[in-house]
Amino acid sequence: METLPERPSAADSRLSVPDPEGETDGAFTRLTNLERIADALGRDASHVHRSVQRDLGTNGGLEDGRARYNGSFSIADFQNALDRYTDQYVTCSECGLPDTRLVREEGVEMLRCEACGAFRPVQKGSTTRTVRRERVQSGQTYELEITATGRKGDGVAHRGDYTVFVPGAVEGQTVRAYVENVSGSLAFARLA
Repeated sequence: METLPERPSAADSRLSVPDPEGETDGAFTRLTNLERIADALGRDASHVHRSVQRDLGTNGGLEDGRARYNGSFSIADFQNALDRYTDQYVTCSECGLPDTRLVREEGVEMLRCEACGAFRPVQKGSTTRTVRRERVQSGQTYELEITATGRKGDGVAHRGDYTVFVPGAVEGQTVRAYVENVSGSLAFARLA
């Protein structure tokens, strides 16, 4: 036994998934290597995209292996969403190995492990965050602390997961702002 090489103990050592690569494009954030990530996970890119989209609480599109999501998201946001996807749709809950297939049986999505034979239903929405997001809604007025200045000189504030742009506001001010439009996690307001 002492001469045998050590056996990997975690599924992560067998599952080599590329780090997410993102780029911001105005009001959108792109996950540029989604297809490579999906291939490494052994899943369909559109399935991974839908799950990440649901996890981030936004909408977007998938084209040529690149995903686009409405809103501003960091690499850490994508990594967390992909980690939750891997736990729910790839890793076996019994043996912890990634040797699974995603199949539909009698209308129910099932995760079947080819290593240990275990199987379990996969429930939609179980990968979403349990933390309740603080909502920003159009037509509402909020008191906001301006913490930065945007590219166009607008004041930038944060409320929960939302970035709020307020023209005419200056960094360091606390203002009352009327939200005119919300797109994903971006909100556009005016001074009230």
